[in-house]
Amino acid sequence: MYTVIKEGYGEYEVKKSKFISYVVPYEIFEGKLEQLKTEHPKARHIVWAYRHLQEDQQIDENCTDDGEPKNTSGKPTLNILYHNDIINTAVFTVRYFGGILLGTGGLVKAYTESANRALNDATVIDTAKLYKKPVKIGYDKINHLEYLAGIYYLKIVNREFLGTYVIFTLQGQKEVIDRLEMEVGK
Repeated sequence: MYTVIKEGYGEYEVKKSKFISYVVPYEIFEGKLEQLKTEHPKARHIVWAYRHLQEDQQIDENCTDDGEPKNTSGKPTLNILYHNDIINTAVFTVRYFGGILLGTGGLVKAYTESANRALNDATVIDTAKLYKKPVKIGYDKINHLEYLAGIYYLKIVNREFLGTYVIFTLQGQKEVIDRLEMEVGK
C-alpha cells in the first residue's frame, strides 16, 4: 500500500468546463474541503473521494458526486485511489461548468484525467517505508510540534502525557522526523 506525503495538483479542461484536482493526506480532509468551498464559491461541484486505514486495519472509503449524475465523478475518483493501492489519502476535484454537457462518459473521463494529473504531481511513498519514532518534548512545545507535523505531513500516531513531558509518536519519512525533532529541540 502507498500513501501521499506531499500534496498534488492537476487541471483538465474540456468543452469550456474546468476541472481542478487536489490530492492530500487524509488527515487534512475536512479542513481542505472547507478551504475549497471558501476559495471556489462559484464552482458548480466539489467532488471528493478518500481511502483511510482505520485502527482495526479495515479500509474506510467514501466518495460523493456532489450533484453530478450518479457514479460519474466520485466513484471514478475513488477508483484512482483503489487501483493505485493508495490509503490515507483524499482527492478533491472542483468543477467550473462551461455550459456544454459532457455526458456520462465525458464526465468520467474528465474527473479521472484531472485526478490522475494531481496524483502524478503528488509525492507517494510505500507505507512499509514509513518510519515511526517517539519524540519527547515539554508541554510548552506541543503547539509547535503539532504545527510542524502538519507542515511536514507527518502523522501523529500517539500522544503520551507523562508528568512534565509528552511523548509524540510520529510517522513519516525518517529524515523529515529527524528535522522536526531538531527544530522542536531548539
